[in-house]
Amino acid sequence: MCHLVCADYPVLQEHVELHLEESSYLEGKNLHDLELAQHIQNEEVRQRREASRQEREDFQKLQRQYGLDGSGGYKEQSLKNMEKEVARGRMQPSEYHKRKADLMESLAFGIDDWRTRTSGITEVLSHYYRSESKDIKRVWLSMGVDHCYCSLGDKGWGCGYRNFQMLLSSLQRNSAYQDCLTDLRSIPCIPTIQSLIENSWKEGFDPQGASHFTSRLQGTKAWIGACEIYSLLTSLRLKCQIIDFHQPTGPSETHPRLFEWVLNYYNSDKENSAKVVCTSKPPIYLQHQGHSRTILGIEERKNKTFALLIFDPGCPSQEMQKLLNDVDSNTLRLIRRFAGGLRHKQYQVVAVDGVLTAEEKVARRQASQLFVAQRIP
Repeated sequence: MCHLVCADYPVLQEHVELHLEESSYLEGKNLHDLELAQHIQNEEVRQRREASRQEREDFQKLQRQYGLDGSGGYKEQSLKNMEKEVARGRMQPSEYHKRKADLMESLAFGIDDWRTRTSGITEVLSHYYRSESKDIKRVWLSMGVDHCYCSLGDKGWGCGYRNFQMLLSSLQRNSAYQDCLTDLRSIPCIPTIQSLIENSWKEGFDPQGASHFTSRLQGTKAWIGACEIYSLLTSLRLKCQIIDFHQPTGPSETHPRLFEWVLNYYNSDKENSAKVVCTSKPPIYLQHQGHSRTILGIEERKNKTFALLIFDPGCPSQEMQKLLNDVDSNTLRLIRRFAGGLRHKQYQVVAVDGVLTAEEKVARRQASQLFVAQRIP
């Protein structure tokens, strides 16, 4: 309230008008402040909704990427992709019905149909290195191993399972591991491998990994990695280890320490000086971001460099079969990897080297409650 006393009417009128103008200004200012506050609040709500929407989309994208989106698993993808092949004219209806029947039989018995298997490459390589390779000083090869290519049912996500099949195909050739594999005389299909991993979780292996998959793999297209392979192998009483090459150790982001480790793994018999050493060692599971492969040997070349021999489940069977017909520098490109060809930031290997006692298995299960791989360097 204004306490000014005016005797002059014009002065009083002017003073009142000033008050009215000031009141109008304040009302306008308050209204503007209110509108500004409302705008800021609305913008914050919009941003929160947008962030929530983006988070949902990113989560759904990850679910699709890692096969956890509820769209089915190996069986569903097999049937869907075979139907697409028929629609595109790449498969005859009669072939579709035959392959569908074979698929159902494979799933019923839990055994892989091995349509994408290539056998005999290790033996062919051994002969080649003994008689032809002039630029190789020495080479070490694993026990015989079959190559397995991803099929219509697991293309895009099945590399981990296919590499396990490759590893198992070698272990089955070695009598030292027969007692551990009494229930795996045949190569299991992918849904059976998923069931075996789930069983390892039920035994208590790697609870953190199990929770990541909500303890369920069957009926999904979930990717698996080194930890799942380790849990499965250890649950079968196979003595294995995970080595984590967590950073490059050479120039141009290369991993010479990985090559060194693989050489030491295969070259355990230091007294064997033969040019071609066919060891009794199983192949090595090799994991990197987004993919996994199988190491079946290593070359030492006369120029003092090394090359890994690697089976890639992403390489088609028709390509791999070229190695059965003619091994030369061109076909060896399918499996030969020099240091410059392995430049992912991080690699992990899983290697089998013996059998566990019942007590050792229990100890490893307990240790897997907090999974820690051996890190190099």
